[in-house]
Amino acid sequence: MNSIKDLQPNAIWQNFYKLTQVPRPSNHEEKARQFMLNWAKENNIEAFMDEAGNIIMRKPATPGMENRKGIILQGHLDMVPQKNEETTHDFEKDPIQPYIDGEWVRAKGTTLGADNGMGVAAGMAILTSTDIPHGPIEVLITATEETGMDGANGLKPGLLHGDILLNLDSETEGELYVGCAGGIDASAAFKYKTESIPTGMKAFRLAVKGLKGGHSGMDINLGRGNSNKLLFRFLKTYAHNLKLRLSTVSGGSLRNAIPRESFAVIVLPDENTAHLLAAVKEAESIYRAELSAKEPDLQVTAEETTMPAFVIDTCTQFRLTNSILACPNGAVRMIDSMPDTVETSNNLAIVQSEEEKIVIKTLLRSSVETAKEALAQTIQAVFELASADEINFEGGYPGWKPNPDSAILKEMQELYEQLYGKKPAIMAIHAGLECGILGSKYPNWDMISFGPTICSPHSPDERVNISSVGKFWDYLKATLNNVPEK
Repeated sequence: MNSIKDLQPNAIWQNFYKLTQVPRPSNHEEKARQFMLNWAKENNIEAFMDEAGNIIMRKPATPGMENRKGIILQGHLDMVPQKNEETTHDFEKDPIQPYIDGEWVRAKGTTLGADNGMGVAAGMAILTSTDIPHGPIEVLITATEETGMDGANGLKPGLLHGDILLNLDSETEGELYVGCAGGIDASAAFKYKTESIPTGMKAFRLAVKGLKGGHSGMDINLGRGNSNKLLFRFLKTYAHNLKLRLSTVSGGSLRNAIPRESFAVIVLPDENTAHLLAAVKEAESIYRAELSAKEPDLQVTAEETTMPAFVIDTCTQFRLTNSILACPNGAVRMIDSMPDTVETSNNLAIVQSEEEKIVIKTLLRSSVETAKEALAQTIQAVFELASADEINFEGGYPGWKPNPDSAILKEMQELYEQLYGKKPAIMAIHAGLECGILGSKYPNWDMISFGPTICSPHSPDERVNISSVGKFWDYLKATLNNVPEK
């Protein structure tokens, strides 16, 4: 078996393969939207796109199921575009290259897009099925979830008619999610003055790389390294003695991905070159020892490079370095009643030099709105103390509060136990599922989130467990067959 198209359940894998061949990075989903509309037309499925770029498709109830509550199957169309440094891939043009690796499906050097291509593929499979009993079905495929939940935010009330939302965007088979964190984007910027480079200097490209990265919600409590933190820790430790000056920095690329790689162009006196290389070796040894169980492939390198045109002023370098080190990062607090689940966190996602300023972007999450606000105040205080020129908070979205009286939750708990002989885990997720936003637009909806097992989403290590897809599919079909009556 060489192709994922041959895997079972074939109805899902065939559709997922089609999705991997259509470029759909966040904010560049035009080709994927047209693909979905063309696919619906080819299969005689009612479909349209709303003002926010969401695709909505409908299928009537199968005979005898007309009295069941309406179901909305929901996923998002976009995927996170992450690749390894040595991989050549244009996410706006090139197809993903999925392959079978034992019990998993992966992609060659890039994210796979199982988040949330598996959910979209499942919705497509239900729409074209001829042997699955179900009530009225609507499939909602939202736009640009990964970078701002634009589709969910733009969805108009009254457009959908169902009663129960099944969000197909969770990532551990056997778990039912009934709540999620809200979030807000924070950004700060330091404007800098350029200074000419003294004579007798050498330039190097300093790098922290080889980290696992991962989803800034799902993986934030795993103790993985943050490349931005480590890069600026190096600068704080060694810059003064080495007389090291910073020219440019580029760390991380997406607000909701733990940064795996950070780079800086630096200059220092020629006579300190040997000391720099020794410092790089020492730092790598220290960081590896501290993170040995989590980041075995961590690297710190310095390679000679072309002399840059300038360095940033020493005052800005000092303030930037201290603020990056002081900014909270990682899990801040766990949920008291669910001690394995993060309540509040921050991901120091991006540090990027632009034209005469350096921009820092972080993503705050919390299932407690006041705790999210308190963390925002802390981050604001850090950058105010560092005299940042800009501090902004935007893109806030609400969390999803669990409903212990959910009728579909009770039904799905019983179904899972009947199918697999054990109870499913009832969970709240520390990620920004669209359920919080969608529930604010449709407060009558009863909502559950579930899906197959996907590991390391938002990183090139992303993979989906093949056997879990079969269990997810059987569970979805059983759920549709047992939806309560109106």
